[in-house]
Amino acid sequence: MIVHIDGGSRGNPGPAGYGVRFTDADGAVAAEFSGAIGVATNNVAEYSGLLAALRYAIEHGYTDLTVRSDSLLLVCQMRGEYKVKNPGLQVLHAEARRLVADLGRVRFEHVRREFNADADRLANEAMDGKK
Repeated sequence: MIVHIDGGSRGNPGPAGYGVRFTDADGAVAAEFSGAIGVATNNVAEYSGLLAALRYAIEHGYTDLTVRSDSLLLVCQMRGEYKVKNPGLQVLHAEARRLVADLGRVRFEHVRREFNADADRLANEAMDGKK
């Protein structure tokens, strides 16, 4: 499965939300959802989207996942290329690593914003209270 994730906040920190979209190898949408998380930073929102996606994958028995995000910070931290210095993100990162270990095979890919438009739309809907 391929999962696109995005998170954002209006004001950073400000009203925040995330969007998640699962597709199969042929591009058919398997699921999409979003969530508002209150006032948070954009990085916390990005990790919230990742955590929601990983939990969904575990609940639905997915064992091979490609996570695509336009957050270079999140992708590089999850790959182990960047250190996680922010104490608030350290907790979220540790939880994400635990969930990844439970899943099986998980790859992280950085994509340009225009290739993450559906997850971005969902995150914006969550921030605007539309979902």
